[in-house]
Amino acid sequence: MSTESPRPRRARRRGHGGTGASVASNVNRTATAPATAMATAPVLIPLVQDAVEDGTFAGLGLPASLCAVIARQGLTSPLPIQTATISDALAGRDVLGQAATGSGKTLAFSLPLVTRLAAQAQTGPRRPRALVVAPTRELASQIDAVIKPLAAAVGMRTATVFGGVGAGPQISALRAGTEIIIGCPGRLLDLYEHRALDLRGIEVSVIDEADHLADIGFLPAVTKLLEATPQTGQRLLFSATLSGPVDVLVRRFLHDPVSHTVSEGAAPDMEHQVMVVDATLRLGALLQKVGKNRAVIFTRTKHRARQLTRTLNTQGLHAVELHGNLSQGARSANLRAFSTGAAQVLVATDIAARGIHVDEVPLVVHADPPLEHRAYLHRSGRTARAGAAGTVVTLAMPEQIDDVKALLRRAELTATWMDHHGTTLAPALSAARSGVRSGSGSGSPAPAGGRPRRSGPPRRTRRG
Repeated sequence: MSTESPRPRRARRRGHGGTGASVASNVNRTATAPATAMATAPVLIPLVQDAVEDGTFAGLGLPASLCAVIARQGLTSPLPIQTATISDALAGRDVLGQAATGSGKTLAFSLPLVTRLAAQAQTGPRRPRALVVAPTRELASQIDAVIKPLAAAVGMRTATVFGGVGAGPQISALRAGTEIIIGCPGRLLDLYEHRALDLRGIEVSVIDEADHLADIGFLPAVTKLLEATPQTGQRLLFSATLSGPVDVLVRRFLHDPVSHTVSEGAAPDMEHQVMVVDATLRLGALLQKVGKNRAVIFTRTKHRARQLTRTLNTQGLHAVELHGNLSQGARSANLRAFSTGAAQVLVATDIAARGIHVDEVPLVVHADPPLEHRAYLHRSGRTARAGAAGTVVTLAMPEQIDDVKALLRRAELTATWMDHHGTTLAPALSAARSGVRSGSGSGSPAPAGGRPRRSGPPRRTRRG
C-alpha cells in the first residue's frame, strides 16, 4: 500500500511538472494520471503503449527501449515503490520515496532518471547531467550495475566515483565524457573542489539511503554537492527511513515534493528466529543453520569477521569476508565471488548492511546481535528481497536475551525462540511477543551473587 503525504510547499521551479495537488493513493491512480504527468514533462521517447496502469512497467509511461532492458532481466511487473513513484518522477516532480530495504528503490529512481535525460538529446561534448549519491562504495557500484544497461540502451554513459581507489581513472572517465555520475560524498566533493567534476549541468539529483548518509556524518558533504547543482533541477530522495537530519535536507533542497511511503503489501516474506546458545556451542549452531544454504553472516567487528571467515573455511564452507580493513579490490573480489556463487558464505560487518543486493540469498545470520534495531532491519534485508522468501537467525547467548528482546520490540517484530537443538522456547517466545522483559525464570538467569544483569543496550564496540 502506498500513501502520499505533502511536504511544506515552496514556489514551484520553472519547468517543474505536477499540479501541486496531493493524491490519496498513487498505486490506485486513475487511468489518466500518467498521461497528465507525461504531458507536463518534455516529450519523451516512444512509449510501448498509452500510459495506462496495467500492472506493467510500460503502463507507468516508460519507453520501449528501457522496458526491453529490464524484461531481459526477468522484470515485467513493478514493485509497489516503483508503481508509487515512477509516474511522479517522470512528470518532473521532486519525490520522497520511503520503503523497506530490498523493496526495489534503485530501479524506482533509475528508470525515470534515464527516461528524462533521454527525452532531451544533448549536442556537443558529453557532460554530467545526473548525480546519484550513495553512502558506500558497494552501494554505488550496485546502483551503477542497475543504471549502466539502461543508459547504454539510450546511448548514454555512467561513471562511478568513490574513495578507496585511485582518483586517476575516475578523473579520466569524467574527462572522456559521461552523463550520469554515481558516487560517494567524500570523493565526489573532493573532485568537485578540485574542478575535476562539473555539476553546473546537473538536471536530476538522487540521494539514496539518506538516513544512512546522516548516520555516518556525510550530510554536510551532500549539502555542498546539492548547493553546486542548479536549483531548477529535479531532486529524488529514497530511503528506508526519513527522519531527523534528513528532514532538514528535504526542506532545504526539495521543492513541493510528493512523498510516498510503501508499507502494507510490501513487507518481505521473512521469518525471524532467535537461537539461544552458550558461547561454546555457537559455532556448531551456526554450521547447523547454514548447512548448504547461501548465507550472509553479520559480525559486530572487523576482527571477528576475519576470524569467523577463517574458521568457516576450516570447517569446509567456502566463505569470504567483507569489512572496512580490506582494500577496495579485495572487497570487490569477495563480493563478486559471493554474488556469482563461487563462495557460499559472506561474513560481513555492517558495511554490508545496506546496498548489497545478491539474488537468492535464503539466509541471514546475526552471529553477533547488532546494537540497535535499524541495523537489525538493514542487515536482515539482505534476504527476502523483491518478493522472495528468507530466514533471519540471531545467535544470542543467555546473557543477551534481554537485549535481543528489546531489539525486536523496537523493530516491531516477532521471532521464534529456540535452543541449539531447534526446540522452541515457549516462555521466551511469549515474552518476546508481549514485550515483557525476562526475569530469572524466563531463560535469563542472574549471575552468581544474585545481582541482576545489566538490562540496557550492550556496550558499544568499534564498528566495522
